[in-house]
Amino acid sequence: MPWPQPEADGTRAPLIALEFRRPDLGGLRRRVAACAAQEGLRGVRLQAFVMAVNEIITNAVIHGGGLGRLRLWVAGGELVCEVADTGPGIPDGRLPLVQPPAEATSGRGLYLTRSLADAFSLETGRHGTTVRLAAAL
Repeated sequence: MPWPQPEADGTRAPLIALEFRRPDLGGLRRRVAACAAQEGLRGVRLQAFVMAVNEIITNAVIHGGGLGRLRLWVAGGELVCEVADTGPGIPDGRLPLVQPPAEATSGRGLYLTRSLADAFSLETGRHGTTVRLAAAL
């Protein structure tokens, strides 16, 4: 599925487009929550979207080289969030396609994000990882 992008003609610029590091996570999470609420997400749907974004931005700084880029925009009736990093990528066998076992000590973040988002995609390779998730408005 091609992901809708922020409009190139400037009629609807991204709500957020910035780089972030670990000290920025709390403020970025609050900013995403405020933008999502302004666009109409409420209650459990708002909480789920913010939790999913939080998992991805945290992964970007912990596993993806310490620096991430986030874009948040509205397109096609969805609130879309894209998080990219320039880390080493996710190794084969580390992409959780099913719920990790209860005794697992890691690997729940991506699984949780996939469960919480209405749409989810992930591209990874040796030059970084890009995750896109969306919530229907």
